[in-house]
Amino acid sequence: MAYLGTQPNDVKKNTGLYTPSEILQLTKDGSWGGSLELITETSFSGVSDLNFTDIKENIYDVHILRITQECTGDAVNYIRLSNDGGSSYEATSYRYASYISDSASAGGENRSNASTQILFNYGGGIGANELQNFEATFYNLGDASKYSFVTGQSVNLGSTASVLSWSTNGCYTVAETINAIKFYMSGGTRTGTAKLYGYKIWAI
Repeated sequence: MAYLGTQPNDVKKNTGLYTPSEILQLTKDGSWGGSLELITETSFSGVSDLNFTDIKENIYDVHILRITQECTGDAVNYIRLSNDGGSSYEATSYRYASYISDSASAGGENRSNASTQILFNYGGGIGANELQNFEATFYNLGDASKYSFVTGQSVNLGSTASVLSWSTNGCYTVAETINAIKFYMSGGTRTGTAKLYGYKIWAI
């Protein structure tokens, strides 16, 4: 490390500069944070559930999921989390608060302080251009001492041709290691693409 001399007395000033070889070594050690890395990319067709079971929660502090899809109806998208690699998904201890804006009518709030899932969004149309586009950011999934949080936003064109914009925040109020994520629909199927990224927070 550029800022350390011989311990314990010879500690050099940290100038904040790293050589390429030091960066490479820190990356190999898993200590170099501040970068967004693609964990998995998938295309799907005619499915209801999207299960992400290899999320590398032991490596990444933050997970970012980006989905673009067409649905067969105005289905609701829900989130559940798993502590056993996706063999089952927890159905209690969720809280969420979300707000929808609609270009054709008044918006509104959705919320629950004791839910079986996190309501993320709804209203995707069935036409070829009526897409749902959304991003969800998850925090603390790999930290067994903390609750798991998610925040996200989405925009889509509904079946009535109105633009729907969602802002969603949720929490799983059990402190345990989460190692799988499930997005599922209230009905119908979806076709599209998904990308899951991991972000390692810079530790100073």
